[in-house]
Amino acid sequence: MARAENKETASPTAKLVADVAKKARIRKKLTQEQLGKEIGFSAAAASAMETCAQPASDEMLVGLERVLGDGMGLFEQARIYMRMEAYPPQFKPHVPLEQAALSLHLYSMPIVHGLFQTEDYARALISGSYPPLSEQRVEQLVEGRMVRKVLFDREPLPMIELILEESVLTRVIGNASTMRAQMRYLAECARRRNVTLNVLTLDCGKFGEYAGDRGGMTLVETPEHEHLVYLEPQDESLLISDPGKVSTYAQRYAKIRSQAMGPHESLDLIEQLAGVEE
Repeated sequence: MARAENKETASPTAKLVADVAKKARIRKKLTQEQLGKEIGFSAAAASAMETCAQPASDEMLVGLERVLGDGMGLFEQARIYMRMEAYPPQFKPHVPLEQAALSLHLYSMPIVHGLFQTEDYARALISGSYPPLSEQRVEQLVEGRMVRKVLFDREPLPMIELILEESVLTRVIGNASTMRAQMRYLAECARRRNVTLNVLTLDCGKFGEYAGDRGGMTLVETPEHEHLVYLEPQDESLLISDPGKVSTYAQRYAKIRSQAMGPHESLDLIEQLAGVEE
């Protein structure tokens, strides 16, 4: 939402985009109303962008590049920096690693992993977190989370494996409708050729083994085939590159996978929760 106070707290990238967009609009002799129409937004939205009352969204930057960019790619490049500025400080170093990864192995608890969240699920989760966030900040974080999904269709296709605790599937975030849509989206993701999804059931410890008790983790394989581990406990972040430690985490992840349901059984369970009829 556009607010006057946003002008004072706008990021350097948002201010640069506003300044360049205004100069380019004037040079092309466009009114704010004309610019808004060209990029699919209202005149008020164009004005709010130029004053930083509401910084340009990712969608708006695409339109600005098309209408005002003149092939220079400035607004396209700004999309990268705007996304980075929107992420929490502890997560920013991980974003480039995630987006460039050859493979990701994810173990998620107690919520659906951010890459696999629907917009409504993410908004309900972020707006209900602590400490409370402004409406603008919530929308920034939701948008930043959604644009990470370009990874699913990137070339070359990354291989992504997600292990979810069964409790994640039944913990209501938002409301029942939000959860059904989230389950449908998980099922959709699970059908991708480059995605494997496994569910670690609530009774997996009945035989005396439960390898997932130490929390979630992300195993990353970089384009240089370096293997890293990323952890994010309680708003902190830790990137582990020591080969011995990475090996321990990889073995633990493999043990968690061995205790989880297979991909087909996991998909069946998710579809049941989504109310998908065979």
